[in-house]
Amino acid sequence: MDAIRPLARTLLRDRAYASIRDAIVAGEIEPGAVVRDAELAERLGLSRAPVREAFARLVDEGLLESKPQSYTRVTQVVAADVRDAAAVVGAMHELVTRAAVPRLFAADIETMRAANERFAAAVRAGEVDEAIRADDELHDVLVRVSGNRAAAATAARYTPLIRRLERRRFGEGGNCRSAGLHDRLIEACAAGEVDGAVRVTAEIWRGLAELADSD
Repeated sequence: MDAIRPLARTLLRDRAYASIRDAIVAGEIEPGAVVRDAELAERLGLSRAPVREAFARLVDEGLLESKPQSYTRVTQVVAADVRDAAAVVGAMHELVTRAAVPRLFAADIETMRAANERFAAAVRAGEVDEAIRADDELHDVLVRVSGNRAAAATAARYTPLIRRLERRRFGEGGNCRSAGLHDRLIEACAAGEVDGAVRVTAEIWRGLAELADSD
């Protein structure tokens, strides 16, 4: 039974963080909702300590706001916050795209194409979760190939702030322009056009910032 060991405290904290973050991003815990560590700890089957640690991280990342001895609640979707996050995440994706394009193999391009096909089909069907997964898979190819862990970590930190608004856009079906932008990105990558791929990447994330302003 050597493989059955107590989970490390950091793993419990990370589990609590990921579960609460995903519920906020998916809208299962709505903006403005008050969250309580005891209630969520019970639902997650954890003690209150890792949930409190997760709360602190989510406050730091802008998904929760807290007033000591009063409340902890989900933040509203604020256009300025989404725009700032999109600028940071977009800059990270431009950075990894510039590094990754010269290193891509044919198999990487095919992975991106297959992901975009699934993405477009999911958007048309209004399957938001599948659209998000396919979108992540497409962009993760460039993140992985770039090998830039700092850029990946920075993007991962700020992406949840914009994902709530992004989910709404993906749920609009045919109104989403991302599949076409993805096609242009993939073709630039396939042709080894670094500057072209970076320009399309910038356009993708600029569109998210503009969506925040129009929301």
